[in-house]
Amino acid sequence: MNRTLRQLFTAVIVLFVILGISSSLIMVVRAHSLDIDSRNVRSLYKQYDAPRGSILAANGTVLAKSDPSDDSFAYQRSYANGPEYAPITGYFSVTQPADRGIEASENDLLTGESSAMFWQRLKALFTGQVNQGATIETSIDTDLQTVAYNLMTQQQEDGAAVAIEPNTGRILAMVSTPSYDPNQLASHNTGEASQAYSTLVNQQENPMLNRATDQLYPPGSTFKTVVMATALESGKYQLDTQVDAGGAYTLPNTVTQLTNATPAADGVNGKISLEDALAYSSNTAFAQLGVALGDGNIADMAKKLGFDKRIRIDPNMVAGSPMDAVASTFPTDVTPDKLALDSIGQGDVTATPLQMAMVASAIANDGKLMNPTLVDRVRYSDLSVMPDTKPTVYSQAFSADTANKLTQAMEAVVTKENQNLAIPGVKVAVKTGTAQIGENNSSIDGWVIGFAPADNPKIAVAVVVHNVDLYGSFAAGPIMKAMIEEALKEQ
Repeated sequence: MNRTLRQLFTAVIVLFVILGISSSLIMVVRAHSLDIDSRNVRSLYKQYDAPRGSILAANGTVLAKSDPSDDSFAYQRSYANGPEYAPITGYFSVTQPADRGIEASENDLLTGESSAMFWQRLKALFTGQVNQGATIETSIDTDLQTVAYNLMTQQQEDGAAVAIEPNTGRILAMVSTPSYDPNQLASHNTGEASQAYSTLVNQQENPMLNRATDQLYPPGSTFKTVVMATALESGKYQLDTQVDAGGAYTLPNTVTQLTNATPAADGVNGKISLEDALAYSSNTAFAQLGVALGDGNIADMAKKLGFDKRIRIDPNMVAGSPMDAVASTFPTDVTPDKLALDSIGQGDVTATPLQMAMVASAIANDGKLMNPTLVDRVRYSDLSVMPDTKPTVYSQAFSADTANKLTQAMEAVVTKENQNLAIPGVKVAVKTGTAQIGENNSSIDGWVIGFAPADNPKIAVAVVVHNVDLYGSFAAGPIMKAMIEEALKEQ
């Protein structure tokens, strides 16, 4: 072979190598990014060419489904009671990728493209059948969801409500208001879908925000349960331990005085029992208690309960973009005056409603905090079932003894101070919260967390109502009470 032929041969070989590498990059390395690229019209049509799996509530109620369509797309996505369940389902749109809710977190299962569905895809290939997506069965209790949603919307409340089954972590209800209708985004008219999305994202009230998982609020006095858990776990405090209280407390190194909402919270002769400090929500007691405990100890307890870390919903079931709650925060290395405010749920401490529902559920479950889940099971198109999701432990936040003492004190919150939250024949454990917000503390975020029955917990709840002029007991309390009554009615 002469020199010219060798050079030509070498050049051909190099070109083939380059072609092979570029094809591999496109078909393997960049396959997924190209597949989800919004400009990839072929991929878009492929997604609508097969029925996307349905999303169901725990009782089988269909929350989202795909029906045959007579337009350029083979199937139309639709949502039953869209605004009510939007925080759970998310949306599936021609113009916008699914980026929230079950539609995003379980996308690969819903489309049938999950690696767990390889044999189903192979079977469809050989039989000539359409590869259908899996059905996602959630833990949502429709009656509970409806009660919470109706109460929030009837009063035009801005806020959220979350209910959890304490011993499993199953989310029974997750409401966020104001909400939006995913059906508007599911339109096959790309102009209408784009306009609907643009309108929603530009609304001042931000209806597409899931306030249960993605909005941080000052938790107010509901955070006193975390401080009390820290005190009890230290071994230095019991429910009858007398702690410093008083009618006013001057924040360390300042002239700012902290006061209480009721005279009972002042205690007697500057002292109050730890149980009564929680029952009457004594600001002066918990501010001083927090300073005495130190920010490091409270922060350690808060972290065991989920603070300072994004909370993943369905940590063992992600088949798409994970559904995470933003990290709640408890600051450390702060000055004593700021620690005092943080210890009563003001200052710089923040929490999501999901986080505070997890705090309540840990107390209800002997100090054991379970990972929160929405997916109960996955059912394939051939009706076979992926093994049910198993409850998993997030942490053993504190001892059962501490949990029992916290429960006793939270029952006293109802019996001694908030009788409006009592339920006849049922022991209810509660902590209310009234977080001052706005310029000059001109408004309130009304909070409540609780669980019932206190002696055999079935449900733990957190409710926040934003920007109101009522204490948490009256703003959020009735919503929590109605949710508990509905849940126990079904037992």
